[in-house]
Amino acid sequence: MKYRRLGNTGLIVSAVALGTMQFGKKMNMGGLDQAATSAMITFALDKGINFIDTADVYSLGESETQIGNAIKGVREEIVLATKARLPMSDNLNRSGATRVNIMRGVESSLRRLQTDYIDLYQIHGWDSNTPLEETLRTLDDLVRQGKVRHIGFSNYLSWQGATALALQEKLNLEKYATAQMYYSLVGRGLEHE
Repeated sequence: MKYRRLGNTGLIVSAVALGTMQFGKKMNMGGLDQAATSAMITFALDKGINFIDTADVYSLGESETQIGNAIKGVREEIVLATKARLPMSDNLNRSGATRVNIMRGVESSLRRLQTDYIDLYQIHGWDSNTPLEETLRTLDDLVRQGKVRHIGFSNYLSWQGATALALQEKLNLEKYATAQMYYSLVGRGLEHE
C-alpha cells in the first residue's frame, strides 16, 4: 500500500480509503449488516488501508454505528473521517451547517463511532441558509475542544471553498485541511471551474 499525507495535516493515510456509504440497511443506501461490515474493515486493515470515510447520513447513522463496533481495539490504527450537514430526519432543524446542528451532529457521531475524537470532520456540502461565519466558528470550537482534530469540506464548488478559506484566514480560525470533491474518469466537472 502507498501512503500520503492527508491535505495539510500531519496525518499519514493510505492512498486508498474505505468508503462506507453501503454500510447499514437504512435508506436503501446499502445493505451490509454488522458481520459484513466488520469483515470488510478487517480485510481493509489487513491490506494496509488505514483511512475510513463515512458520514452521519449514511444509513441514518447505522454506518457509523457499525464502524464503531468494528474498530474496537484498533481505533488508534485508523484515520477516521465523517461528515455532517445533510438531513437525518424530516425535522427541518436537524440539518444544515448551523452551530446547533453541527454540535449535535458531532456528539452523535462520537457516540455511534465509540470514540472520543474524530480525525477529520467534514461539512457535507455548502449551506446557503446558514451564515458561513457561524459554521466556521463552530468547527474552530470543535478543534479547540479536541473533539475534532482536523476539518474539511465535501462537495463544495471551487468558489465556495475559496470563500470559506478566505474567511477562516481573515478571522484567524482553524483552516479547512481537506477538500473531498466528486472527480473521476467519468465525472470531470471540476476541470471547468
